[in-house]
Formats: sequence, structure tokens, C-alpha cells
Amino acid sequence: MRTAIRVLAVLILTFVLVGCQTVSGWFSSTPDDDAPAALVDFDPTISVNRIWSTNAGGGLGRARPNFRPYHDNGLIWVGDHRGRIVAVDAERGRVTRRFRTDLELSAGPTVQEGVLLAGTFDGELVAMDPESGETRWRAQLSSEILSYPVVHDGIVIARCIDGRTFGIDVNDGARLWIYDRSVPLLTLRGVSDPLVRAGRVYIGHDDGMVSALRVNDGSVVWEQRVSVPEGRTELDRLADIDGPLVIVGSELYVVTYRGRLAGLALESGRILWVRDIASPSGLEVDRTQLAVADRNDTVQILDRRNGSTEWDNDEMARRNLTRPVFIGDYLVTIDESGYMHWLNVRDGNFAARTRIGRSRPTEAPTVVGNVAYVLDEDGRLTAWRARN
Repeated sequence: MRTAIRVLAVLILTFVLVGCQTVSGWFSSTPDDDAPAALVDFDPTISVNRIWSTNAGGGLGRARPNFRPYHDNGLIWVGDHRGRIVAVDAERGRVTRRFRTDLELSAGPTVQEGVLLAGTFDGELVAMDPESGETRWRAQLSSEILSYPVVHDGIVIARCIDGRTFGIDVNDGARLWIYDRSVPLLTLRGVSDPLVRAGRVYIGHDDGMVSALRVNDGSVVWEQRVSVPEGRTELDRLADIDGPLVIVGSELYVVTYRGRLAGLALESGRILWVRDIASPSGLEVDRTQLAVADRNDTVQILDRRNGSTEWDNDEMARRNLTRPVFIGDYLVTIDESGYMHWLNVRDGNFAARTRIGRSRPTEAPTVVGNVAYVLDEDGRLTAWRARN
């Protein structure tokens, strides 16, 4: 709750612009009464090295778009608040492509099925040629796009901040379908990315509901409420699903800001298990382990099969952690001061700590193999690898 309270007054303007109030779910700039926990001392068991660093643009700017490194075919793609899109060689850190656009980018870029896609604050979904940057088509949607668009079976699925999800023809930008779900009066600023699998797209909504839609026509397969908005005030009733949903086998995993983490049956949406854990940043799964950083910045590993806790680490309280990600035998998260923490997956003990720089990361690291790629708010892209 503390993050929502810290920025509620600042985000009243967003209510005017998009028709509902939103509050920042992660990395607020307003001071909190509770100081971050001090960095604990420990004996490192691995060394973490920066492989390369490069200037990948102008960063977020004041509008705070949803930018993170996106990997495709050996390239790391990033955007900046000036509308520039950059592709960086993932191995060497050399900029190979740089496109200047007239777009006010809000999300992306992403490259799927040979198309470079990005969303704008004005609600435009734009498809470009990833080799030349030439625009192929533009589709006007209903409002600001903050999630990354995904492509499945020739259809682009894009979500807007007003609760609408669109199916767009990847070839010409024609609108094929629209799914509309009302948005609560007050929400976190952001929406989870659509998650596609076998002809369906799974959507986590701002009211704590999860929907499964058919990709070809947008029709509803099932809906399941994970978290129920409750309380006397709009702040109390925040139930957003803003972090990534994860599919493993026949199960779907989701966590809400309200305080529910659940495993669902993929075919029916039936709840298999549930835990009272709250997180605005989402979760990560590797084999049978599920990782999450809760609203109090306690990092936890759970057994994804039944939700039981294997271990937790509360020594980074109030440091505003990113979503933890798996890298080999380690779990990695970055705090708002730019410290990258490496925890041993077996027991949650610290294995290493390094600093990506003085700027905050835009999001959780993007992991490719044993390398973590981090974009900071100033547009610096870095690659990191651990060694024993």
C-alpha cells in the first residue's frame, strides 16, 4: 500500500488524461517515512562482471514509458522517450541499428514474426521494418499502450490502459476484434503483457480478474477472479495484476497487488492453490520453483506445484526491488539505488552484490542464457555475467 499512497497526489493528472486515476506500482520518487533497509554484509561466493556497457538512448524521461530490453535473434532492442529505437549486438554491446521516429513511445519495442512493434502514449500501435525502420502501418487504438504487444497466429494482441484489448492483423493493421473490460476508478499505472499459448491469450486485469480469450476472434473462453477488491477506500480496493503471468505445462501463475498469488488450471481457469502474497511486479518460474518479491520487498521462493514456501529473504525491506529473475543457480533482483543482488536459489543467502550505476533500472533484468541485460532510466544498457 505504501507505494500507492506515496504517489496518489502526483497522479491525479493521469485521471484527467485517460479517464481513470492511476498510481505508480514501482519505484516512486516521493520519499517514504520508512527508510530502506541497510545493505547487509556477507562473504561473496561468486563474482559478477560487467561484460559491456553502451549508451542506448535518452532513457525514460518524465512520462515514464514502459521500456525494457527485448531480445530477438542476437539483438537487444530498446527505445527512449525521444522516439528513438536502438538495436544492440547482444554479445559485443555494439549498436547495429538506430531509428529516429516521430513517435511518443510508451511501450516496446518488440520484434515478433519479422515485425518491429511499439505503442505510443496517443494509443497508436505501430509496425515497422526491423531492418530499415520504415513504417509498415499504424493502427489507432483507444488509449495509451503500456504493455508490450505480442503476435500469435498472425494477430497482434495489444492492451490499452483503459481496459480494452485489441486483436490487429499483423499484415495491414486492420482491427479484427476488441475485448472491453471496465477499469476501477483507481489503479496502478501499468498493465500486464498479454500471454499467448496454443490459440489463446491470457489477460490479467486491474480488478483482479484473469481472462482467457481466443486469439482468432477475442471471444471469452473463461474468466476467473483471483483477488476481490475490498475495503473502505479506493486505495484499499486496489487489486491490479500488472506483473507478468507465467505458464508452465498445464498451469497458469498470477499474483495481484491486493495480496493473492495463485496457480490456475490453464484449460478451465480453476484455482488450484492460493497464497496471501501481494506483489505489483509479478513473478518468475523456473522448473518447480516460483520466485516473487512481495510488497514489503521480501523475496520468496515457493514450490509452484502447491504454493508452499521453500525460503524467504527479508533483508532488503523497503529497497523497492524489481521482480526477481532466475539466472542459473541464482535469483537476481535490483533495488532503486541500482544495487544488483544475487541470491542463492537453494537457500536465499546472498552470493554477490554489484551496482549497475547510479540510475535506477527501468525494469527487471532481461535474461538470455547466463547473461542479464539491464536498461537504466538514463538509457544506459549493460550486460552482466556471474563467475564462480
